[in-house]
Amino acid sequence: MKKMLLILALAIASFANAQKGTVLVGGNIGYTSEKADREISSVKTNTFQFSPKVGYQFHDNWTAGVEFMIQSSKTNNGGAEGKANNFKAGAFVRYTVPLSETFSVFADLGAGFQNQKVKNYENGSLVSDNKADGLYAGITPALFINMKKGFGLNFSIGGLGYETLSYDKTDVDYNKFDFNFGKTVNIGISKNF
Repeated sequence: MKKMLLILALAIASFANAQKGTVLVGGNIGYTSEKADREISSVKTNTFQFSPKVGYQFHDNWTAGVEFMIQSSKTNNGGAEGKANNFKAGAFVRYTVPLSETFSVFADLGAGFQNQKVKNYENGSLVSDNKADGLYAGITPALFINMKKGFGLNFSIGGLGYETLSYDKTDVDYNKFDFNFGKTVNIGISKNF
């Protein structure tokens, strides 16, 4: 009986770390490498992404905070090379529903500003240099698994998003609506303090 009470007390203490008044720190790190073989040459793209977030849990189910994303990609197509750097900064609101001491489901709604810089090179010489500014918004449902004392893993399989970019040197405006449920898998970590 004492062991059961001890186990129950430890489970409640670990669950209490994700309650009102705590600070959430989390994020994702990603790397992608793509290669497409064509008749003339092959195109290879490498992308690295880092997206941290920090929030304050002001209610048992609600968290609000800030999010960032830094992404760098490099494309090589024979003698042509492209480099792109993306930056996003915004705010998010999270609604969490605990299923047990170990599992919770949540949805993040985020929106903010984004910036992109793209440089294209041909045989080592700069051919074009474009910058763009815009906005983004998205909602991502996910599953949280509490590993120990508020530290856990986040799993999502896509979401719903919209983004815009306006380039400064061209008349090109970029608008993207993204519905990618089941097309992507993201694994992140988070910790409630």
